[in-house]
Amino acid sequence: MRPADLILLLVIFAIMYFLLIRPQQKKLKEHQTMLAALRRGDQVITQGGLVAKVVKVKDDSNEVEVEIADGVKVRVIKSTITTVMNKTEPAKT
Repeated sequence: MRPADLILLLVIFAIMYFLLIRPQQKKLKEHQTMLAALRRGDQVITQGGLVAKVVKVKDDSNEVEVEIADGVKVRVIKSTITTVMNKTEPAKT
């Protein structure tokens, strides 16, 4: 393998890293930060398209209890929440 071929291979790998891998890692980190900041009262959208209000965040598990209609509460896996529409302010004590 010639040195020019090796340099070309490294350049192609660097381009792939900056165009594909790095943005995907950044997006994943932002999603994890969003999920860690979930709190009661937030209005969220799930991957299934449900618009719901967070009723209970369970710290010890990977689940969130959401209300999709008056009196209708369901448990969803945190990672299926795609967007937080309305963020509530923390309660002042």
